[in-house]
Amino acid sequence: MRGWSWAPLLGLASGLLVTVVPLSGAQADDPVVRLGVRDHRFEPSELEVPAGVKFKLIVHNYDPSPEEFESVELRREKVVPGNDEVVVYIGPLKAGTYPFFGDFHQDTAQGRMTAKEPGAAPAVSK
Repeated sequence: MRGWSWAPLLGLASGLLVTVVPLSGAQADDPVVRLGVRDHRFEPSELEVPAGVKFKLIVHNYDPSPEEFESVELRREKVVPGNDEVVVYIGPLKAGTYPFFGDFHQDTAQGRMTAKEPGAAPAVSK
């Protein structure tokens, strides 16, 4: 006679975990920030984002060749195929400035993201 096995319960438990994990991801009401890549440069090269809030960064590459959105400080890197876009979830961030770059064209694809607390003075354009 065979003994009792945990296998059916473990299978059921893992199935429940798979169901719960997607629910803890980004929400539809996350703020959206857009960034473009054109002629191997980020547009705009300076972004203002809310501090303390998770947001969705949509990076659209208008060039035919791929580019990689990368930031050591944000701990993010993602290849953006040519003439395509990708989504990168970021945050919540502490107030401050976070540089980013295009790994495939580091000489031209440079930018920075500034996370600001609500009510902080807006950046002055030059």
